Amino acid sequence: MTLPARDFRGYGANPPHAQWPGGARIAININLNFEAGGERSMLEGDGTSENNLSDTGFKAYAGRRSPIMESVFEYGPRVGNWRLLRIFKQFGVKVSVLGVVRALQQNPDALAAFLADGHEIVSHHYRWLDYQEVDQETERQHIRLAMEGIAALTGSTPVGWMTGRPSEYTRELLVEHGGLLYDRDSLADELPYWVVVSGKPHLVIPYSYETNDNRYDHAGWGTAEDFARYMIDCFDLMYAEGEHSPKLMSIGLHDRLVGRPGRAVGLIRFLEHARKHERVWFCTGRDIAEHWRRTHPAPGGAG
Repeated sequence: MTLPARDFRGYGANPPHAQWPGGARIAININLNFEAGGERSMLEGDGTSENNLSDTGFKAYAGRRSPIMESVFEYGPRVGNWRLLRIFKQFGVKVSVLGVVRALQQNPDALAAFLADGHEIVSHHYRWLDYQEVDQETERQHIRLAMEGIAALTGSTPVGWMTGRPSEYTRELLVEHGGLLYDRDSLADELPYWVVVSGKPHLVIPYSYETNDNRYDHAGWGTAEDFARYMIDCFDLMYAEGEHSPKLMSIGLHDRLVGRPGRAVGLIRFLEHARKHERVWFCTGRDIAEHWRRTHPAPGGAG
């Protein structure tokens, strides 16, 4: 495959006016990562348990199951997920569920709740793996399994995609497969942007590892106030800037992290703060993609 040159310019000093619905100054897109059952596991033939984003400090062991590590992930769909769904319903927020297909397949009650509450199901790949460590043909097969798997589970194929740890081939393989409106595998901007992949325009909606509860795992956050303060500070500056140049705030959550009670109150505080402001658009990735395609179509069309 021919790799594109890196783009350091982006929109530069003059980003486009997003023209969010209702004249919103800021769009807030909350993404709930649903991964338990799709992570590395001896039961999935991986030769080890997962220890990434577990927040416990326990390690995984090669060639052996780690019951304590498995239980960290199990907490998400057993408890944390339901707490977060109650919070989203309380504030009337629809989110993008970044669903690993193997996780969705093994947690049918959670999937039914996502669909009943009107949340978007985004493909978070077939497994929750680092796809830089997966060969190209296997990843191609996993993309097919992910698209087919979500279609079988929900009745429709996903329009959004988020690998999280993509390979250098991921985006070309996605375009090769077809059927998507956008992917989230970028941290490069604060607005959606178009790229050309295999000669075709492709929409990227940037994600964030910064406004993200993953900081409970590796950046030393300890309290709900840490989470709320950081999110509120980000919101306040973007909201102020959005008077003239509307912004997109992408938020990443995990049911096994912010779903714990001592942390979930930080999410509540942030949502209470954001809901006090006018001209705030809470939206899913699909909402953003459909809006951007209408108001900022791909250069040359055919996007």
